[in-house]
Amino acid sequence: MPPPLIDIGANLTHDSFDRDRDAVLTRARDAGVTRMIVTGASREHSPKALELARQHPGLLYATAGVHPHHAAEYTEECDAELRALHAHAEVVAVGECGLDYFRDFSPRPAQRRAFERQLQIAADLAAAGTPKPLFLHQRDAHDDFVAIMQDFEGRIGPVVVHCFTAGRRELFDCLDRDWHIGITGWLCDERRGRHLRELVPNIPAHRLMVETDAPYLLPRTLDPMPKDRRNEPAFLPHIVAELARDRSETPEATAQATTATAAAFFGLD
Repeated sequence: MPPPLIDIGANLTHDSFDRDRDAVLTRARDAGVTRMIVTGASREHSPKALELARQHPGLLYATAGVHPHHAAEYTEECDAELRALHAHAEVVAVGECGLDYFRDFSPRPAQRRAFERQLQIAADLAAAGTPKPLFLHQRDAHDDFVAIMQDFEGRIGPVVVHCFTAGRRELFDCLDRDWHIGITGWLCDERRGRHLRELVPNIPAHRLMVETDAPYLLPRTLDPMPKDRRNEPAFLPHIVAELARDRSETPEATAQATTATAAAFFGLD
């Protein structure tokens, strides 16, 4: 039996899962995905992520944050709501938060402010003796992202740059700072992800984690493809197999290493 897997990023509160969420979880377990981190990425969905985690103890865990796409909604009330969510043990990371200059769904000043406010939450948790890691998003904003992170250096817990899609310079900037890297099915996209196949061998095993980002980023090499084109955690073993091939490892070795890294990073039992 292959080693169990941890999907560190699944948007299971997405409405596309409303019709069959329990079946999705069953398929994940049957595929060997024994633990999943439910991404909280807005004021609406972070509480829902916690609710799901509480309904499925030991299987699901949650993050709580505001994605840069929703940065314009980051108010004092939102900050207080996030801090209240982080009082719960089922919430195992701060985020998803960060910067996204590719789509610019929120103004860049608002993105930077929301990012800084959430980094402050992480710093306050660390100062209080209850540190939580950071689950971060960065797209086409690397230099501003690094500059903001430097302002919090030494005051926050471990970091994962989730769904990494950038290039060599950005990867080594992250690794030089001891940040973790999350790899998704973007790796399987021959149009946009080919460069990642050359980069992933450079990621140390103790810095590498895997995720689906379901329902998004369905691996384009999956065969057969689901008719609804929805990604789900059960497809994580396919991503692991592709990643293992690019790293010249067995899928079992990649699974074992990424699971150990994720369990340590999120403080899972």
